[in-house]
Amino acid sequence: MRFFELIPVVYRLIAGRMLLASVFGAAFALAWHLQAWRYTARLEHQAAVQMDALNQHSQAALRRQQAEQEKRLVLERQLSASDQQHARELSDAQRDQGRLRDRLATADVRLSVLLDAAAPASGCALRATAPSGSVVHGTQRAGLDPAHAQRIIGITDSGDNGLIALRACQAYVRAIAR
Repeated sequence: MRFFELIPVVYRLIAGRMLLASVFGAAFALAWHLQAWRYTARLEHQAAVQMDALNQHSQAALRRQQAEQEKRLVLERQLSASDQQHARELSDAQRDQGRLRDRLATADVRLSVLLDAAAPASGCALRATAPSGSVVHGTQRAGLDPAHAQRIIGITDSGDNGLIALRACQAYVRAIAR
């Protein structure tokens, strides 16, 4: 008699089923680990691809940001130069206006207006010849009171300042429009 035949049939069936279950369990565990390795490798590959894409996007964003910063710096330099030019023009105009006011105050220069020689109320006749050093015939002029001259200079000062500011604004708009 053999040893295997001495074991009752029920225990043999249980042992066979246990052996079959352990073989299937080992195959299942091996397949599980193989699938886990494959899945992990796929996830690592996807993570690497995504990391490369994010790196490229961040590089592109950095380049765009640097380009915008360069544009901003160029614009700031242009605006600074424009502002300096505007300040220089304004100070030159104010200095010239101050000199003119000083010359008017010291009676070094007098403002005058041309009189209309043909007007009947003026009573001035046209001269036949031009005075020496002049090519204009009959230039009759009337001097202005220094107080009125100062007011006129004040008005022209405001106008000059306005024109200088207008030119600066137009230059600023042109710089931004570019």
